[in-house]
Amino acid sequence: MTQPPEQPPSGGYGAPPNQPPQPPSGGFGAPVPPTPGYGYPQQPPQQPGPYGYPQQPGPYGQQPGYGYPPPSPQFAPPSPPGGGSRNPFKGKPALVIAAAVAGLLVVGGTVWAVTSGGDDKKPVAEKSDSPSPSASGTADDPANPGDGSGDGAKDPENLNEGRKSGEAKVLWYKEAPDAPGSGADAPGMWITGKTAVKAAYKELVAYNVGNGNPTWPAVTFPQKICAVTAQQSSDGKIVVAYESGVSDNAKCNQLQQLDLSTGAKGWTAVVPDGDLFDSALSIGLSVTGKTLMVGRSESGIAYDIDTGKKLYEKKKYGAACFPGAFAGGAKLISVASCGAGSSTEHDEVQELDPATGKARWTKSIPKGWTVGHVYSVDPVVLYMTDSDNKHWNISTLKNDGSVRSQVDSKAAFAPTCGSSFVDSDLQGCQGVAVDASTLYLPTDATTGANQIVAIDLATGKEKWRVKSPASESMVPVKVQGGKLVAYVEASYDAGGQVVSIPTAGSSHATTKLLQMPSGTAQIESSFFSRDIDYVDGRFYISSTRLNGNDDTKEKLMLAYGK
Repeated sequence: MTQPPEQPPSGGYGAPPNQPPQPPSGGFGAPVPPTPGYGYPQQPPQQPGPYGYPQQPGPYGQQPGYGYPPPSPQFAPPSPPGGGSRNPFKGKPALVIAAAVAGLLVVGGTVWAVTSGGDDKKPVAEKSDSPSPSASGTADDPANPGDGSGDGAKDPENLNEGRKSGEAKVLWYKEAPDAPGSGADAPGMWITGKTAVKAAYKELVAYNVGNGNPTWPAVTFPQKICAVTAQQSSDGKIVVAYESGVSDNAKCNQLQQLDLSTGAKGWTAVVPDGDLFDSALSIGLSVTGKTLMVGRSESGIAYDIDTGKKLYEKKKYGAACFPGAFAGGAKLISVASCGAGSSTEHDEVQELDPATGKARWTKSIPKGWTVGHVYSVDPVVLYMTDSDNKHWNISTLKNDGSVRSQVDSKAAFAPTCGSSFVDSDLQGCQGVAVDASTLYLPTDATTGANQIVAIDLATGKEKWRVKSPASESMVPVKVQGGKLVAYVEASYDAGGQVVSIPTAGSSHATTKLLQMPSGTAQIESSFFSRDIDYVDGRFYISSTRLNGNDDTKEKLMLAYGK
């Protein structure tokens, strides 16, 4: 069907069948409060807004995994033994979209595509474009010094025993530090040329990428880690936030800068509270160039990541607009809630100059719609839901903030994102990849293998699809060297795969880069809350949430290579 300029596509979206409430779909479908039994948090209490009205926490509250249980899965797994932890990619994903229905909403001269969703069912770190391993040390057997303080002794389990021809090798395996019975967060995973760095509870640990030996002594914090910068600066600096104390009212306001190459501590700072209702109980952290942005509940504070010098504050502006969520990387994006409790209540999106905080452009979002996730900052790709949590919209913006395209697809997408009710991490989605011209998303796997769909950012239309080469789901990881890198999940008795897919041309067949061994499939498939990456020919999988089970040692990180 021919559409007028900026008219959204018709059709391709539908309402889900009646089903019991399931964990929120985290990117496609309605972000409704999760049901008990999956280990997810209940909806936080309402807090007064800037007008004295109670406000829905929205997408600008607690960062996923930082003080709350980890992100909500769209691949809803069976509840693991003991509860509290689960694999956001394991098992069949929740159904979020069915029959084709579409609606249109005209606001400010822009026609917005309205997509029916369902009640049912981190980061741009510096990464290498090289698909081949670089020598940084090797080992005959995986090492497991556990908390990072060991000497890389041989793993008594001998995880490479029985490895078949063509299967990748377990380079090393790490157990997590002890966590309290209530559980603890293990946010962030940073891979450099020589070092893999991981946060867990009150520690930051570093391992040689080739053999798993500790690269530098573990860095211990006085209280539990509550936020991290998913991105690192160009010279390998990150910032970790930890809590101010042990009480339930402790603030996530203690900042510590660190060097990933040495573990050396740099500057420190305490994030102050802002005006009334603008607290640092929970914060979000992002890096753009040399600017660290700290997002409080209703404003942001920018620091020089090298020196810790305060640069500026991004505070209330315009028609009572309160910027409480930020996305970093190649660009700095701000999302604000405006006119809370009034008849003009709406969200606004701005691109900020990272050096000064001045807005380069402002995009007003139609009333009744909330920006839940930022899939990409360059180009800007937004995921939004309506106030009834029945429809979704994925829009790509131009460099001036105007709408470039809106997604037109009948696919039931299934990335994994943090719940927009409880997180302030706009970039907390896994299973999403974006390059200059294309958005890559995984589909639901209700029957057989799923697919990855490539969507043209110029038109919002599907360009091509590719089916998972195995019975397990395949999810995008990143785009590098003109190819999409994807992870095919492990099953209980078969190891996962890392594959590449050409992004251009007429053929989009998968090419296997790594085949994980079947001997460790049970371990690989049991990372119930996880982060994954593929760097320099090595595949890394790590836990993002520790359940605090004293009966067994918990997994922290596993690395594979050839």
